[in-house]
Amino acid sequence: MNLALNKMDPFDSYKLYNALKLHFETDYDAVKYNYKTRVNPQSFFKRRDKYFFAKLAKTYDKNLGKYYVSNFIKDVKYIGDMLGPEGESNYNDMVKVHESLTYKFKNDINILSSMVNSFDELLECVDNEYPVVIKAFMQEEVSLETVVILNKLTRFIDRADKEITETIMWPDISRKVNKYDPFISIDRNKMKEIVINSFTN
Repeated sequence: MNLALNKMDPFDSYKLYNALKLHFETDYDAVKYNYKTRVNPQSFFKRRDKYFFAKLAKTYDKNLGKYYVSNFIKDVKYIGDMLGPEGESNYNDMVKVHESLTYKFKNDINILSSMVNSFDELLECVDNEYPVVIKAFMQEEVSLETVVILNKLTRFIDRADKEITETIMWPDISRKVNKYDPFISIDRNKMKEIVINSFTN
């Protein structure tokens, strides 16, 4: 995840927050547009919550982008709610998973392989229902990162988008998986090998 600036000031913090908020909530692609949005210092300094951006900039500096992402994927959207124990916990949880991503993925795949008879069964939609892997994620049995990695390898979310007609929860799940994708780097061959080993042994 390449979100670092040379030095974060409060306005940089706000710009980054705004870009990532748009990224996770709309069709705007923060990575594609290099986190540039239509914000200006005048509008920022009129905000009553500018202190929050200053505090987070000082605390997390070059890791601030990761901090924002870790909260957006947990549906914590307001800057004030990102301060404090919950926001910090979300960040620590994400960093922990990213630091041992291969290990986490392997464990999750082993869990998933015990739920189905084949890899295809894991990802397919049957009778307009969510794929097994999505159900497992919603029940907190596997991580969002594992879902994203499987989608990187198979693009199963694209297929599910065409088959699932439910419009209350699915669009948000689909968007979250796709929007989180740019912030997870993997060794594709290694991840494929993990899947193959888990489903053939």
